[in-house]
Amino acid sequence: MRALVFDRFGEPSEVLQLRELPPPRPGPGQVRVRMIASPINPSDLLLIRGAYGQRTQPPAVPGFEGVGVVEESGGGFLGWRVLGKRVAVLNSHGGNWQEQVVIPARQAVPVPDDLPEEQVASFFVNPATALVMITRVLQVPRGEWLLQTAANSALGKMIIRLGHALGFHTINVVRRPEARDELRSLRPDAVILWKEGDDLSQQLRDQLPQVNLRYAVDAVGGLLGSQIISCLGFGGRLVVYGTLSGQPLQFSPRELMVNSRRIEGFWLAEWTRNQGPLSMLRLFRQIARWMRRGVLVTEVAAQYPLERFQEAIQRAQTSGRSGKVLLRFGPVT
Repeated sequence: MRALVFDRFGEPSEVLQLRELPPPRPGPGQVRVRMIASPINPSDLLLIRGAYGQRTQPPAVPGFEGVGVVEESGGGFLGWRVLGKRVAVLNSHGGNWQEQVVIPARQAVPVPDDLPEEQVASFFVNPATALVMITRVLQVPRGEWLLQTAANSALGKMIIRLGHALGFHTINVVRRPEARDELRSLRPDAVILWKEGDDLSQQLRDQLPQVNLRYAVDAVGGLLGSQIISCLGFGGRLVVYGTLSGQPLQFSPRELMVNSRRIEGFWLAEWTRNQGPLSMLRLFRQIARWMRRGVLVTEVAAQYPLERFQEAIQRAQTSGRSGKVLLRFGPVT
């Protein structure tokens, strides 16, 4: 079988290689999945660079999520239950960028037949992060306002749609005029165009002077993420879930002391480890329901066969790209 492998950490375009590997065989409690498609997520690229939260030692295959068909079980009830079914392939250690992959049977999630392959390929990472942060961590009430950075990302667009569906308002911070234009069709409640040197709290007061902001999520960090703290009102909470800028948060401790503000981190992999089977089953069903309603859906910018992975990686890192880039393990239609 063919697989994308990196032998050392580095830039994906430099260290990834397409290789022939022997097909894996599942052990007890495992299944072998024939992969159909897998997205190129920022977390995948961080894994290859050696900058992800959990470090997988090379040689390794990237790919945290995807869609495929279970073709072999290593034994056990869970493996028998998903045998022959199309599943979302949740691979917490990476490994989905290959034609065949072995995973624990509990991480092969059967999906409804009416969900398109392109949506199932991105079934978990972004949809679960958006849904859990908003409804389980922050529990944003109807009528409240939520500020988010990276609002033009796939996850940011999901949060805007969730706001419309659940009745909360979104303040969407972007860093390029083109990104602001991208959001118009989603009817965001407010959009702030921020650039280095701007004062985010002043922009917020100028644009929405009546808003007492109590909720925010940040995927950028650095100067922009640091300025969110001063935007929060009494009891305000900031959840940090990304580091797109690669820069740390820096602010005075008084920003937290005044008005009892709080800041906390969210990492889906860590949150998932602390959930029981029933909690995860409930989450999977919620994702499928919101996906079917067009809320937790992912735009697809392009799909590439495995042999054109260099083009796919380059496209996935292009600034201003709208939608996910998928690697396909069969014909690209």
